[in-house]
Amino acid sequence: MSSETSPAPSAGAFTFFLLALAAGLGAANLYYAQPLIALIANDIGLDETLASLVVTVGQTGYILGLLLLVPLGDIVENRRLIAAILVCAAAGLGLASTAPTPSLFLLAALMFGVGSVVAQIAVPFAAHLARPEERGRKVGSVVSGLMMGILLARPASSMVAHFLGWRAVFALAAVMILALAVGLRLALPQRRPLSTGGGGAYGALVGSLWPLMRTQPILRRRAAYQAAMFGIFTLFWTAVPLQLGAPVFGFGQEGIAVFALAGAASVVISPLAGWIADRGWSRAATGGALVLAVAGFALTELGVASGSVIVLGLGAIVLDCAVTANLIFGQRAIFMLAPEIRARLNALYIATFFFGGALGSAVASPLYEHGGWSYVTAAALVVMAVALAYYTTEFRRRG
Repeated sequence: MSSETSPAPSAGAFTFFLLALAAGLGAANLYYAQPLIALIANDIGLDETLASLVVTVGQTGYILGLLLLVPLGDIVENRRLIAAILVCAAAGLGLASTAPTPSLFLLAALMFGVGSVVAQIAVPFAAHLARPEERGRKVGSVVSGLMMGILLARPASSMVAHFLGWRAVFALAAVMILALAVGLRLALPQRRPLSTGGGGAYGALVGSLWPLMRTQPILRRRAAYQAAMFGIFTLFWTAVPLQLGAPVFGFGQEGIAVFALAGAASVVISPLAGWIADRGWSRAATGGALVLAVAGFALTELGVASGSVIVLGLGAIVLDCAVTANLIFGQRAIFMLAPEIRARLNALYIATFFFGGALGSAVASPLYEHGGWSYVTAAALVVMAVALAYYTTEFRRRG
């Protein structure tokens, strides 16, 4: 039998702000390099054909951290765990800022990729601290921080690199993460999960991941929805800098950075999505989010075809709002399943949809190079058609 400590009575707005900050800065580590791939590859001597490894290795570290570190949130005191993971991220970022060779930079990327999973300890921590009737809203506030980190990382790194060079991006990030590790260790309340029996052993803990995925249909369904959504999200944000730099728009690095700010508008959807989830409307709202994502990508096609950056930006905002809202609906659903396995459920959920995101970023450049934006849009619409078809089975299953 497993249980966990009750929510800390002192948990207030500042506590949730700190968790949102940890989620945002942790997630941002994975995205600083996206607009800087060419700069980094040229400086460290990485061949152009392998330049995408600058991003891919960090994503690989993130997936490893999800599967190997995040489950520890069910058995290790969370405040201490968060601080340790942040130190790992700071070390990786610091190494990246000084790495002279591809091998050292890729090692650094693996390290800060692993450390970026702090966001996925912070979100279940927030769910633990919140009362059940406000869990959707509180989780939504922390996810707002996470999404803000994802959406602002690209423009922020572009601007810093423009004025100070790409190495300054990672050096500044390392300082911020290290300061955050100290602050969180001192300020967060303790959350010491209680576990008995074989589930407390690390090997058994990690070994329980696959059985959990097999026996939790809500987890599988929610992970599948978000894998499709996050796949087209990363497809868009990996391909759009190529489109913006093309003659039709002719944007430079600064213009691309400013465009990336459009996605930040989607953070306002998180509290609303949490409010909707708390009222039990997630099932219908999920369908709405899937349809909204289709509409968003269709708008981007219209924007490119007409040469309108305003329409393209509007499509980006609609797409990002849909992805963010669906993330909240999914996390609210899985966090209501079983508190004692919340960290593992979250790890499986995030790892599954992040794999979808990795696939989206991997195919973005080949699709764009072979067929332009129309191929990118077509791929996204095919993915969403499959997701919507799967969504309809939920109604047949439940009646």
